[in-house]
Amino acid sequence: MNSERSRYLFTSESVSEGHPDKVADRISDTVVDAFLSVHPYSRVACETMVTTNRIILAGEVRAPEESLPSIIGGLEEKVRAAIKDIGYEQDGFHWRDADYACHLHPQSSDIAQGVDAAGNKDEGAGDQGIMFGYATSETPEFMPATLQYSHDILRSLAEARHADKSLGLEPDAKSQVTLVYEGGKPVRVDSIVLSTQHREGLTPADVADIVRPYILAVFPEGFVDADTRWHVNPTGNFVIGGPDGDCGLTGRKIIVDTYGGAAPHGGGAFSGKDPTKVDRSAAYACRYLAKNVVAAGLAEKCTLQIGYAIGVTDPLSFYLDLSKPEVDPARLEAILPQLIGGATPRAIREHLGLNKPIYARTAAYGHFGRAPEADGGFSWEKTDLVEELRRAF
Repeated sequence: MNSERSRYLFTSESVSEGHPDKVADRISDTVVDAFLSVHPYSRVACETMVTTNRIILAGEVRAPEESLPSIIGGLEEKVRAAIKDIGYEQDGFHWRDADYACHLHPQSSDIAQGVDAAGNKDEGAGDQGIMFGYATSETPEFMPATLQYSHDILRSLAEARHADKSLGLEPDAKSQVTLVYEGGKPVRVDSIVLSTQHREGLTPADVADIVRPYILAVFPEGFVDADTRWHVNPTGNFVIGGPDGDCGLTGRKIIVDTYGGAAPHGGGAFSGKDPTKVDRSAAYACRYLAKNVVAAGLAEKCTLQIGYAIGVTDPLSFYLDLSKPEVDPARLEAILPQLIGGATPRAIREHLGLNKPIYARTAAYGHFGRAPEADGGFSWEKTDLVEELRRAF
């Protein structure tokens, strides 16, 4: 996002917990949690596909041999419970009736030997890749405002749908917010797009009347004005939705999951992966460090990149980019990795407490910009490095 221009528009989108790809993400992370609940050092790489009345799991797993059959045997019940929690009880996709197939198999020994600690070798990264983290001072959550508001709209509508089924809203939905920026700060809403699945018989005008108060409540006073453009269910009818209307796959909403296009993305998805996969754990660490930098007042925006090689312990690179920095970026770049044990895969997992069943809750409404939870969920959103960073500078 170019904050050097005095005035510009920027857009981000979000998708609901009932979007087909998010249903797949939720199932894949339910599998991760099921393994970590039994064995905290399990290895999981689970992909899910959902379509009309069908759920298919595939991928690689590792856990103690004696517990593997019971974990895999208990997955179907957990998967169906997750779909029920989202709210799918439709003819084309029902938590109880959809066909279920599980094709998980043991992790490749070639991959395992690169990741495992052995002799003088510490744990290596679970894959090669580049991971990014980002934070900005433009919202209290240190997230891009366009994405935060897009998430908030859908979260608000989901809460309303769960609380009052008579509203006529169904699980599948997408939102999109375009904001006007002046001097690098959001000042008003240019346009709002919302497409939400609904019960048969509701017109686009009916749906617009239902959702409007929930959407307005998300924005600061005065952000939505007479010139704001609204597009609610612009294609008209949206009765057939979810996996019945569109096939869903794990890992297809990586920009929704991260920063809404306001920052780079390394390309790797998060859901379905245990924390030895740096696609997930290092991206969380990058967000953690970037958020603490901005929360400490050391910059208005912070972007971090870490590079890894599969099987190699230490990062290959660590890059920092600051907007309006209050400190020397090179000095901060040298300090930050040391605050998390050199940013090795093991150090990240231990510092953030990632070997816990805390992942299903991340599958919808973003992995970032959330409140840290008492059981260790969203630990990467803590700002416990702020005082240390301020002392260092």
